[in-house]
Amino acid sequence: MTDALKHHWPEYLMEATCLGFFMVSAFTFGTILEHPGSLVHQAIPNPLLRRFLMGLAMGSTAITIIYSPWGKQSGAHINPSTTLTFLRLGKVATWDAVFYVTSQFVGGMAGALLASAVLAGWVSHPSVNHVVTMPGDAGAAVAFLAEVAIAFVLMTVILHISNNPRLHKLTGLCAGTLVATYITFEAPISGMSMNPARTFASALPAQHWTALWIYFTAPLIGMLSAAEVYVRSRGSVSVTCAKLHHDNDKRCIFCGKPAGKVRSESILTIPSQVSEVSANH
Repeated sequence: MTDALKHHWPEYLMEATCLGFFMVSAFTFGTILEHPGSLVHQAIPNPLLRRFLMGLAMGSTAITIIYSPWGKQSGAHINPSTTLTFLRLGKVATWDAVFYVTSQFVGGMAGALLASAVLAGWVSHPSVNHVVTMPGDAGAAVAFLAEVAIAFVLMTVILHISNNPRLHKLTGLCAGTLVATYITFEAPISGMSMNPARTFASALPAQHWTALWIYFTAPLIGMLSAAEVYVRSRGSVSVTCAKLHHDNDKRCIFCGKPAGKVRSESILTIPSQVSEVSANH
């Protein structure tokens, strides 16, 4: 634990900051698009079109994070479900996973509380409600299934694209596109979370805890299921690393690539024993 914290604290801080930035973005665009006093809201009465714009904003935010210098170094998980799935795949050491998940929750809460303080009464308006995620009119059971489904598809796409030597650079674009699509079409069903830290961050200032269990269980079930299907069909050795963007000169605490090295096709042969990598740190 001490060695992991000593050597990998920059990545933990990056994960916290990236999810904090995501929450600030969500609160800001949610307020602009949904507060009845917003000129943008008044100019766009169609809720589907507003969700499309919200999806575009948050998908772009996710893409920006993944391809940012910090996202390239930390791997841009910004989601406990993603981190725990790569832990199951043997690509993240146990203590790195513990500190990543902790950082994600802390960063998400910090971003949400900061945005709440700055936006004050605007973001607390019932129409915005701190952009909480909650089940739609179809109920909790349908919301649960929807969260499982969208998380399953997202992780399936990430694994197939990131481990393809010709397509791996497009992982961030594919993930951001899915986020935008989900917000546009799926949000009325479950609120579109896929991320327990993101949901908890909104719930804290809103004091809205309805069906929180959905967002702590369904995304993880969906992503772990996707990983299981992928491993059974392609084999565990086909998973190269836990980063969403590996083709850069940033160090990788997961596979051991040092700073200054750019990904090459040889990474496909890197072993998955991240415990050995962590021990060497």
